[in-house]
Amino acid sequence: MRKTFLIFAFFIAIISVVSGQSYLGGPGTIKDDGRFAASTKQLNQFFRRFNGEESVDGNTRFYPGDSLFQNPSLRKGFLSILFDNQTSSISPDLKNQFIQSVLSPMYPQYLIFHRPGWYAEVDAVFNFKGKREQVTFIMKIQPEGLGYEWVIDHVVFDPFKNLFNKPVGDKKDFLHPLSHELGFMNLRRAFQDSNSPESFTASSYKPDYLAIFLYEMKQGNLRFETVNEVKFHFFLIGGWYFEVNQFNRPGFNTGWLISNLVRLGPGDKETLLKYIYDQN
Repeated sequence: MRKTFLIFAFFIAIISVVSGQSYLGGPGTIKDDGRFAASTKQLNQFFRRFNGEESVDGNTRFYPGDSLFQNPSLRKGFLSILFDNQTSSISPDLKNQFIQSVLSPMYPQYLIFHRPGWYAEVDAVFNFKGKREQVTFIMKIQPEGLGYEWVIDHVVFDPFKNLFNKPVGDKKDFLHPLSHELGFMNLRRAFQDSNSPESFTASSYKPDYLAIFLYEMKQGNLRFETVNEVKFHFFLIGGWYFEVNQFNRPGFNTGWLISNLVRLGPGDKETLLKYIYDQN
């Protein structure tokens, strides 16, 4: 049986544990002495800390029925340390607004692993016809059998970007509306005489670059080499978008941390998704 986290572990890198000290100042309250116990080593730990589902020292997992499971004070302490505080430009005020929104007494919000609305962005290196090329995959979780799996939803690959430069306006060639009377013999213009056969496609046509990528792989023209970087895009919290990156550096502000935070207005989610999918 396929297990939910088996594929997930494929591209979650383990980073070093940073020791320090943290104490509970009361039921579920983190009394941080400035040296919080450990980095957020894995993304599933980021989920648990965000939701308040593990102990401060990271050694105990909390489940429904445990007294500290999703405790608001515990969550507030964790949320305060889940931001990149060294290189990001997220203002303290925006962080506080986000935390208050997440911890709303009337409508607390949580990260649900299986819920649609979060994406992995994977930067990889492939050999394409003898040349090393950068490839970006946008990946998402989908149901599979009794569990879930990661799937490739979109690919961004520079060598493909200029394959289809469909002309517009007067520069666009076309088939005469009475072509049917000629038995469409003038298709010769599209398939023999033209360097832009995409000119003769519907105005709604969009090339499927993932299909082309998979075809090139099947032809033996693409060979996987390595993964360089992984980051995650989250739209799971109503009215907010945030990005999570891995920071492997000295000190205590390390691991999987929120590196970008945006309060969403009308239409902002769609604009951000177009940017993430490189469709601007």
